[in-house]
Amino acid sequence: MEPSLLVVIVVVTALVFDFTNGFHDTANSMATSIATGALKPRVAVAISAVLNLVGAFLSVEVAKTISSGLVDDTKIGPSIVFGGLIGAIVWNLVTWFVGLPSSSSHALFGGLIGATWVSAGTDSVHFGKIVEKVLVPAAASPVIAGVVAMIGTYFVYRFLVRGRPATRGFKVGQVVSASLVSLAHGTNDAQKTMGVITLTLVTAGSLPAGASPPVWVIISAACALALGTYLGGWRITHTLGKGLTDIEGPQGFAAQTSSALVILISSRLGFPLSTTHVCSGGIVGSGVGRREAPVRWRMAGRMVIAWLFTLPAAAIVGAVSGKIASLGAAGTIAVGVVGIGVGVGIWLLSRRHPVTAHSFQVPEPTPAGTEPGRLAA
Repeated sequence: MEPSLLVVIVVVTALVFDFTNGFHDTANSMATSIATGALKPRVAVAISAVLNLVGAFLSVEVAKTISSGLVDDTKIGPSIVFGGLIGAIVWNLVTWFVGLPSSSSHALFGGLIGATWVSAGTDSVHFGKIVEKVLVPAAASPVIAGVVAMIGTYFVYRFLVRGRPATRGFKVGQVVSASLVSLAHGTNDAQKTMGVITLTLVTAGSLPAGASPPVWVIISAACALALGTYLGGWRITHTLGKGLTDIEGPQGFAAQTSSALVILISSRLGFPLSTTHVCSGGIVGSGVGRREAPVRWRMAGRMVIAWLFTLPAAAIVGAVSGKIASLGAAGTIAVGVVGIGVGVGIWLLSRRHPVTAHSFQVPEPTPAGTEPGRLAA
């Protein structure tokens, strides 16, 4: 396969991953606002898509970490990056199908690490950087966001709500805080795809080592993320909005604000954080902060288990895919065909029990003596 054609295939695959990242992580920004009724589902994903697009242009620090910090770009080629991307996409689709908010970021890291490790050797993976930039933030970020959200929720109910209807006056605040999370998500997650594409161009000799993402890479990654976000990952949105705790306006505001602050700070420092971990931690923390809110710890436990499996599972698929793809054109084509087949199969299975924007709507109250109203269109 011609090197230039292989680079094109890898770039397109990276944008496909970015698209899945968008609909996989829509819930991070908008689940609480949709759950409390502060925003209608379609309006929420439209706002989130626009702000993800804008946020992608605000920083490139995370992209630099991906392109030059995790693996040795002198020892790998585009085919290995391609295998890593396939591993990340497959894990994203599997967890989306079962409605588990796992980390798209860690799926990408796992796929890339696995493909590089098996195909280029252990010394090609910068394990020290992975611990510093990936594993430590992965463990700390949900705890930090949860504690901040818990304290914020407690003070909001203690000093602002005081027995008044909890939704009054907080809808605007939720819209603002959800928008801030979407902006923060764009500054962090779009850059991961930028970093992978830049890494591909460096390994192909099209860019020098340590180069920043070209403008066309920034624009294409931002658009792919925004498009995926707009289509909405309703399965995971349902889990975060309704599965972890019963969310009211004040605690939704506290959860979103704490998550946005953690994500924005990490983007500034160049940490490729999992926005899923942060936002999930914020939601659980807000449930703990409101005494009347039941926290569904069993669901939270399932999420944590998915988080623990994300890196190794994506790494295994990435390792197998990268090894096969590195064998030549036939291997690359085989990996691509299998990846497409898995994606189509999961999508067809999801159509049996679809979760859509309508799943979040509640019946309108009706006067006595009339038939119950149907769900809003």
